[in-house]
Amino acid sequence: MTKLLLILIVGLVFESAGVVLLKKGMNQVGTVEKISVAEGLRVLRAGVTNSQILLGVLFEGLFFASLLILMAKADISFLWPLTGLSFVFATVAAILFLQERVSLLRWAGVVLIMVGAALISYSQHQKDKEQAAPLSSSTAGSNRLQ
Repeated sequence: MTKLLLILIVGLVFESAGVVLLKKGMNQVGTVEKISVAEGLRVLRAGVTNSQILLGVLFEGLFFASLLILMAKADISFLWPLTGLSFVFATVAAILFLQERVSLLRWAGVVLIMVGAALISYSQHQKDKEQAAPLSSSTAGSNRLQ
């Protein structure tokens, strides 16, 4: 499970870096004035020539690759809620790299996400212990008197 958590953390760092780069790139592209096909094409044209947006897409792709690796190894009911930690990583990245201000109420939400992730991680630990128990109980019988 330690390797899975390491892959998850690296993936979340990629994802947070991608989000920050996409935001910086979009700040350069400019405000989306209205939702229309023409405006969408303008943003797309500007985006494919913006190095920060392209780098952001690359980092998002690396996150996606790490997610695929994790999906091959872990239960979705364990993995997917932990990807919610991306909100924590992105909030910290927004403060550090975008100089965003985060209200106390938003921090409370971040703390709740962290508590939820801790509960899910603990539940996986309990599941791993339960699955290992039948194996160890069959070999532990001979060691009980020692």
